[in-house]
Amino acid sequence: MIRLSLAFLLLTTPAFAADMSVFVRNQRPDGVAVELFSRDSGKVWPGGDKVFLIRPGAKKSVPISCEPGEHICWGAWVNGDDSVTAGVGPDNDRACDTCCFICVEHSTETVDLAE
Repeated sequence: MIRLSLAFLLLTTPAFAADMSVFVRNQRPDGVAVELFSRDSGKVWPGGDKVFLIRPGAKKSVPISCEPGEHICWGAWVNGDDSVTAGVGPDNDRACDTCCFICVEHSTETVDLAE
């Protein structure tokens, strides 16, 4: 009976979240807003109608908690002008082959925002 209970707990325990960082380097002369979008779960970081703001020429490390193996894409735009975009854009609706990565525990993904 105890073995059955342990097996049940192991099978019903949710997957653990991985903690990783996204390091953003804004090499543009403008401040930018950045969001991260999960291709698998629909989750958005930072979420809650918030964005990561990065000043011109600044660097920022953003910690996130994600599911291991989850596909995450970044979208960026000039703060105050979402017609100037990079990555998948502010609405996660632009095609981009080089702006996605996979969630891996204790790793860092770098995003370079060039002019």
